[in-house]
Amino acid sequence: MTTVPTRAPQSTAAAKSDPRHRRNVRRSKERPNYLAGLTSVLWLVIVVVPIYWIVITSFKSQSNYYQENPFAPPAEPTLANYRLVIESDFVQYFINSVIATIGAVVPAVAVSFMAAYAIVRGRRSRLLRWTNSLFLMGLAIPLQATIIPIYLIIIQLGLYDSLMALILPSIAFAIPLSVLVLSNFIRDVPKELFDSMRIDGATERGMLWRLAFPLTRPAVVTVTIYNSLQIWNGFLLPLVLTQSPTKRTLPLALWSFQGQYSINVPAVLASVVLTTLPILILYVVGRRQLLSGLTVGFGK
Repeated sequence: MTTVPTRAPQSTAAAKSDPRHRRNVRRSKERPNYLAGLTSVLWLVIVVVPIYWIVITSFKSQSNYYQENPFAPPAEPTLANYRLVIESDFVQYFINSVIATIGAVVPAVAVSFMAAYAIVRGRRSRLLRWTNSLFLMGLAIPLQATIIPIYLIIIQLGLYDSLMALILPSIAFAIPLSVLVLSNFIRDVPKELFDSMRIDGATERGMLWRLAFPLTRPAVVTVTIYNSLQIWNGFLLPLVLTQSPTKRTLPLALWSFQGQYSINVPAVLASVVLTTLPILILYVVGRRQLLSGLTVGFGK
């Protein structure tokens, strides 16, 4: 009885070294993904078209707005809408928003950074573990569920209709997420670096600002931009906790512009552009740190 010799299967390494296999892999890598490209273009159109319409409409006059094509550039661009918005106490609303945003973001980020450092470095402390759990519980409480208690507390403190009434609750709601993000970054700092600085005689404060802060700067910028965006665009707190026009912030003033210029659509959109510019400038300045913070913090 004769046996027919069988050919042994090629190993994985031999298959990968085969020129035909390498050509197939190269061909698969070079093959364009038409579905992903089409989806990206569609999403780009969805995002860009409204922005384009807002910008070009803000340069149109009220009389020409209903006569021209809504998506056509203005035949006679004008800055009258921006002049009208600026003359309608826009500068006062802008200053109020800047004060409320800076006054809330700076203390919130500073407290969150020190709290995150203490939680990571003192993980054996039961008190700090409870504090971390308390911060995490704060993430589950929405602002809308606490607006009535906040209103009553502000009234009792005598801070109603003031910018401090906006700053204090904004700090409280910015701390939980900031602590979560910053603690994840500080936890990624090698423990050996802290031990080396401890041997050199550095104190906890020195390690906090000379080691942890430089290495977690992307996270600090990330939470700063995120909290600034949330507070700058905040509408509920200014609506409930302020009353006089001199204490209005930009989102609340924008709402009043819509009522005051309900027919003058170009003026309303001009106020939208002016309201968006500060956040856009902040993003352009810190975009590299922001992207680094979003991609590194939870990727390890």
